[in-house]
Amino acid sequence: MQLRTRAWNRGEKGALPFTELGFGTAPLGNLYRAVSDAEADAVLARAWDMGLRYFDTAPLYGFGLSETRLNRFLRGKPRGEYVLSTKIGRLLAACPPEARDGVGKWFDVPSRREVYDYSYDGTMRSVAFSLERLGVDRIDVLYAHDLDIFNHGSAEALQARLDEFISGGYRALLKLREEGVIRAFGAGVNEWQPCQWLTERGDFDIFLLAGRYTLLEQEALASFLPMAAERGIGIVIGGPYNSGILASGPRPGAFYNYNPAPPEIIARVERIQSVCARHDVRLVDAAFQFPLRHPSVLSVIPGGQSVSEMEANLVAATATIPPALWADLKAEGLMRPDAPV
Repeated sequence: MQLRTRAWNRGEKGALPFTELGFGTAPLGNLYRAVSDAEADAVLARAWDMGLRYFDTAPLYGFGLSETRLNRFLRGKPRGEYVLSTKIGRLLAACPPEARDGVGKWFDVPSRREVYDYSYDGTMRSVAFSLERLGVDRIDVLYAHDLDIFNHGSAEALQARLDEFISGGYRALLKLREEGVIRAFGAGVNEWQPCQWLTERGDFDIFLLAGRYTLLEQEALASFLPMAAERGIGIVIGGPYNSGILASGPRPGAFYNYNPAPPEIIARVERIQSVCARHDVRLVDAAFQFPLRHPSVLSVIPGGQSVSEMEANLVAATATIPPALWADLKAEGLMRPDAPV
């Protein structure tokens, strides 16, 4: 099984080659359970052996743990052989263990509080810290992290953060890109609307969109994705399984958008799975492959916390999907008619 690559190229600095299957490293920050260094190393080694060459991380993931684990693994790898992305928008403040954030979400991690900061100075400080934790001279893609209502709680609170970023952090990213510290920048978010708002106001390269262009959801096709295609903006897809249900199937307790799936979502996934079964296609394979049908999509990055999960991702990434499956999903009203297939 050979992983295909997709090139993103704007300007004269050469292309960035993204493997269609990338590695979202939040699980290596001890997300939901502690992972030993040996386990993390084994997962990363298996990913590399399978041909994965795009790694995405963030200061938030394990409060620095994901970045430092990547440092140890990538240290001996030629810098030109992989694409690396991380994020800005949060600074990590040391605090007593009883005051730390992320209890019940991040396990066996440093005691830190998250401090949202999308300012010019905050962005520069965040990049400096990430360069040290990662042990690299440059970062290929830098995303402004979690500029969405999901994290900030209301449209008003989000707008204040967007304004802070455009007046501050955005200027810092322009400077870093000009200096060659980063090759490209964008935002890593859970909603497509902030991506469109930013695209309308600045010069962005790549967006990481989690959960909002999937076999279940294609609303971003209405306006944002055509705008991205027109401007040569690349899209990385996180959360291709909508937090689980498109991988596990519509079983009781299946998760959608980080919460138990509501009945209407379970019913829709049951119908999608039924169409897949008629074509002898696994639901998880169709879910992984669908976003890659869009010409702007560079990579899909499900997480992997074990070697078996990484191998399962590879199977999904290399599956063959008959075109008739997509046609039937459209015919039954389970996919937007304008979705590229």
